[in-house]
Amino acid sequence: MSYCFAISTMQPAERQALHKAYHDQHYGFPIHDDNELFGRLILEINQAGLSWETILKKEETFRKAYDNFVIDVVAAYTETDRERLMRDPGIIRNKLKINAAIENARTIQGLQASHGSFEKWLESHHPKSKEEWVKLFKKTFRFTGGEIVGEFLMSIGYLPGAHSEACPVYQQVVESKPLWMR
Repeated sequence: MSYCFAISTMQPAERQALHKAYHDQHYGFPIHDDNELFGRLILEINQAGLSWETILKKEETFRKAYDNFVIDVVAAYTETDRERLMRDPGIIRNKLKINAAIENARTIQGLQASHGSFEKWLESHHPKSKEEWVKLFKKTFRFTGGEIVGEFLMSIGYLPGAHSEACPVYQQVVESKPLWMR
């Protein structure tokens, strides 16, 4: 069953509402703000090995812990910040994932310098197959395997598949002109 239709079967109501809000307002819609793109990448990386529901429940605490996903702030994190994050019960306390967030912020700064923005860097590589994207991300970023890259790109409108065509949100996504449609 697709995510679009699985949500209606979720219990209790709070769980369903959590997934529905993400599905209806965020999943598959283009993101044009580099900090939000970075934030989505952090969330996707942290989901590895866990449920997406765990990440959705912790999204606000991730946002707080990682300074609202401001790339320049995260890129400047020191060892003290790494230690703070490792003690923060509101996020996933995994050293590899924390280090990836910091290193990926620094990488994005370089992409912003060379391409004008993280979004423009992504656009400069479109279109690619999922396999080509995975290869590029593995070469460019840390902790970015196939599932992470696929979900990240689908969730921001670079790869199709976020919504079933029968889903009521599908048409809204289409109207937002995601890159996978070009």
